[in-house]
Amino acid sequence: MTTTENRPWHGVLVATALPLNDDLSVNHDRYAAHCAWLVENGCDGVVPNGSLGEYQVLTPEERARVVETAVSAVGGSRVMPGVAAYGSAEARRWAEQARDAGCEAVMLLPPNAYRADERSVLAHYAAVAEAGLPVVAYNNPIDTKVDLVPELLAKLHAEGFVHAVKEFSGDVRRAYRIAELAPELDLLVGADDVLLELAVAGAKGWVAGYPNALPAACVELYRAAVTGDLDTAGRLYRQLHPLLRWDSRVEFVQAIKLSMDIVGRPGGPVRPPRVPLLPEQEAAVRAATEKAVAAGLA
Repeated sequence: MTTTENRPWHGVLVATALPLNDDLSVNHDRYAAHCAWLVENGCDGVVPNGSLGEYQVLTPEERARVVETAVSAVGGSRVMPGVAAYGSAEARRWAEQARDAGCEAVMLLPPNAYRADERSVLAHYAAVAEAGLPVVAYNNPIDTKVDLVPELLAKLHAEGFVHAVKEFSGDVRRAYRIAELAPELDLLVGADDVLLELAVAGAKGWVAGYPNALPAACVELYRAAVTGDLDTAGRLYRQLHPLLRWDSRVEFVQAIKLSMDIVGRPGGPVRPPRVPLLPEQEAAVRAATEKAVAAGLA
């Protein structure tokens, strides 16, 4: 595993989609097999209970078992669960559950039940850090309405509350500001369709969506990008970008699960309030996926 100083968030960490049965129950056996398949295909770890894993619509029992399933499949050092919750106490409990299951890091959104101010954000991360695991912040101002701007991230890092940040703002300029203000804070690519730009800017990892369907090609893209092989990275990025851009769209879960189904992986349905793709959306994802398969990327 590509870690430095025991930083399990380095490398390609897949925000895992969660296979559901036709009755929308969780298929834990398929999930375990999927986690193992991702690692076998070069991914460094998995991130259960992120947005792509539909954590918001899982019961507490399901959510805990998903973490335990991933750990049993690939080992705790490769599992970095999302521990987001409306309340800081609940988020801390999820971090404790991850710790007790054997995980070595967790990923945490800021408070998102309301548009939190800076003091609330600092208090939230402080509370969850008390669980004793390194915390990777997740900046998704599009969905949470709370923006972890570089200056705030620097404060969180200086206090020891966060060790890295999954950057999903889409603003690649922030990479350089973060590096200036908090040079020891690891930047992780948070949106698939800015992978190359953030890798060139010094990202240490990628919390990724599309490796759920195309792990080997995505890993090759990441490795080429971070090692400066821009000929290989540029070629793969252009080939994959029609799919990668779905990771930044509202229908990202449905799109990635459809691509998984097409390449023979257990994607399956989504839980409400998500609904199936529109016919034209499905046609676009299907065409882009089949083109990637024809190019030998699956």
